[in-house]
Amino acid sequence: MPITQDGMVLTVAISEKAAEKIKYFASKDGIEENVGVRVAVKGGGCSGLTYDLNITGEVVESETEKVVEQHGVKVIVDKKSYIYLVGTELDFSDGLNGKGFVFQNPNAKKACGCGTSFSV
Repeated sequence: MPITQDGMVLTVAISEKAAEKIKYFASKDGIEENVGVRVAVKGGGCSGLTYDLNITGEVVESETEKVVEQHGVKVIVDKKSYIYLVGTELDFSDGLNGKGFVFQNPNAKKACGCGTSFSV
């Protein structure tokens, strides 16, 4: 089911834990204000497509990107990646099975074991 905010579908939702980690990594890079994360899909990986994350302090809305703010972090998705990411949730795991950002993508038909690549 797509994640909505004020009746609009969010491309990528982020958990509170993921937002806190993004802010933490941004502060390590000297980014204290206007914290954002660019989320994209690129060709590659063992399943055909791979996720790409880039923490940034430069968030400028444009016609080629969708920007939604959640938990104090701006989530930026380019239009080409949008169709692959609708309804996806970005979380952060620090459990025994690994540590890092985790995507829960309802559009992925199959994913690799490490969770960084998928196919639709």
